[in-house]
Amino acid sequence: MSSTTLKRTNPTWLVVAIAEVFGLFYAYAVWNALGNLIQAAQLLTGLNALGWFIWIFATVFPIIAFGAALAIGWRRPAHHFILVMLTGLALTAVFWLNVVAYTTLNTASLLN
Repeated sequence: MSSTTLKRTNPTWLVVAIAEVFGLFYAYAVWNALGNLIQAAQLLTGLNALGWFIWIFATVFPIIAFGAALAIGWRRPAHHFILVMLTGLALTAVFWLNVVAYTTLNTASLLN
């Protein structure tokens, strides 16, 4: 007996629409992190290597999370794709809260 599997794929326009909607939220996270990086770099003492690493990684992490969620979910059914993108966004939000908490409590260790 041979079993044939039907490949369920979403229309391209649906994948693009879902990715664009979630992409706006990921872009907001990148923009927010970039704004904080610029603001922290303009302090009188400047940032040390740890400060630069934290803020640059906070800027790059949402892009990595979006790419991973897109790679994992784009061939799945639409409701699974939405859940994968939402999970990546939640992971980005938790990471952002950790960065904000760390930089708020340990500001002196990030400055020269």
